[in-house]
Amino acid sequence: MYVCSCFGITEQQVKQHADAGACTPRQIASVCKAGTDCGGCVRRIQALLGRGECPRRELLAGRAAHGEPLSSAADVRFPDAA
Repeated sequence: MYVCSCFGITEQQVKQHADAGACTPRQIASVCKAGTDCGGCVRRIQALLGRGECPRRELLAGRAAHGEPLSSAADVRFPDAA
């Protein structure tokens, strides 16, 4: 069954992207464009993703629970100044 008729994306494709690590509609959109045209499929994508396990979400929740910043200056890389 099609989830996104604008780009011809099926439920199976959304589930495959979710299994590969996409946890949010935005992440799904970045890999297959679903939800980026008319937006009518975003709620269906959210429903397919549910509130299941998400490695990135779990990582961020673990950091927040331990009082760690969600990102830090140590995580940012700058090119060497010439």
